[in-house]
Amino acid sequence: MEFLTTSEAADYVRLGERKLYELVTSGAIPCSKVTGKWLFPRQELDLWVLAGLARPAGMIAADPPPIVGGSQDDLLGWTLRESGSGLASLTEGTARGVDRLQRGEVIAAAVHFHSDDVTVEDANVAAVRAMPGLHDAVLVGLARREQGLLVPSGNPKQLHSLTDVVAAGAQMAVRQPGAGAQMLLDVLLTRAGASLKDLRRLEPPCLTGPDLAAAIRAGRADCGVATRAAAKSAGLDFVPLLWENFDLLMRQRSYFRPSIQALIDFIRQKGLKQRAAELGGYDPAPAGQIRFAA
Repeated sequence: MEFLTTSEAADYVRLGERKLYELVTSGAIPCSKVTGKWLFPRQELDLWVLAGLARPAGMIAADPPPIVGGSQDDLLGWTLRESGSGLASLTEGTARGVDRLQRGEVIAAAVHFHSDDVTVEDANVAAVRAMPGLHDAVLVGLARREQGLLVPSGNPKQLHSLTDVVAAGAQMAVRQPGAGAQMLLDVLLTRAGASLKDLRRLEPPCLTGPDLAAAIRAGRADCGVATRAAAKSAGLDFVPLLWENFDLLMRQRSYFRPSIQALIDFIRQKGLKQRAAELGGYDPAPAGQIRFAA
């Protein structure tokens, strides 16, 4: 991220330095004080300017409701409860969350995309860039998460990969189409030279990771793909597969809403790191970072 000095920032936003200091004093402009000097993140200055963009009356969209849609996540759920942001959650999976964001039905969507294109380094950024309806998108990091196979304690069927799952004819709990974990399963099956039709699937699909973990714990399935945190919470064994980016997707005009700013301020604090360590399977290093802005 590029930082500007006070004089550079004043020139960039076309304000005098005196006016800029007034905005700093009132907390009205994004900035950071380092060793006695004010620094201004250029990317956030862009968002700050766009947040005040005036449009003709016929183009003003209604403010979205204070709801975070998209993927279910234990760390995110805790953050929404503890942050005091006033944001509620609606967990329906990554794709449904993005659909609701585009229709203005949620203020943000929690996402974790996966791609079978091995040249794609960051599936979330690639997916957002390809969305024609989100030309004003902002992607804010929450954490990196560890995904893997959830299996009963002791891993009685000795399942260590999807190849093992297919070969053993194990009953697999799956997620609904459009869920990030189901995208991941599709990608991993393709890499293993298999497909969904090769699996013995538990029906109906599980709507969240904890639902999938509960199905395995109850003995209705032998395995499923979810996070390490979901496995730990349910007392299941975990076979690690990969780490993924777990981000919050929103529009630029929503980024500076008080509820979103309260959430971002909270996830940048050390309490999130402590909770992430307690839950297991999280790397909170990206928390609060703007990972992409259209």
